[in-house]
Amino acid sequence: MTAAPAQQRPPAPPPGPALSASGSTMAGSMLSVIVNQAPPTSFVAVAKPTDAPETAMVSVPVGAGSTASITTPGETGTYELRLLRENDGKSEILARQSLVTMPATATLAAPERVKRGVSFPARGIGPNGGHDRVVITEPGAPVEAEGPSFFPAENVEATLEAPEKSGTYELRYVMNAPLSGQRILARRPLLVD
Repeated sequence: MTAAPAQQRPPAPPPGPALSASGSTMAGSMLSVIVNQAPPTSFVAVAKPTDAPETAMVSVPVGAGSTASITTPGETGTYELRLLRENDGKSEILARQSLVTMPATATLAAPERVKRGVSFPARGIGPNGGHDRVVITEPGAPVEAEGPSFFPAENVEATLEAPEKSGTYELRYVMNAPLSGQRILARRPLLVD
């Protein structure tokens, strides 16, 4: 009896461009994306699964590294994370992955009462998107109102200076993300005397 000749398998194709990230995250948060075999002109984008390749809610260039950070949409839903490149003026999808965003929430911690003009510790934990802020405003002020603030993406705890005028104020966590724009996620009263 003679052995059958061994069949040779064709070599595996070289790995192509790929991306990897968490499949779900809080709406408005920063998402770290690992990219492999990305061409130099590629970028990471978030779009709806049915959107054309050139349509993106937000995009960031990949650059020379193998990671990118992108702010996720501020609305809950199912999206698509895409690795794209420009090719002859058109966007080409090189890799894609499903992305689900969950409701955005935030918490604040600070003293309930502070003295006028005195510095005090404050903490804001939420989506911590690149444009989110923790801010002191007057109650009922519009969402874009300015005041002493810090960016929780840089540090979730900071020192704020109390207003010089006595009264009741509000400490707010304001999310600022694609699709949602600015939205107050948490607030707590701050009495200044």
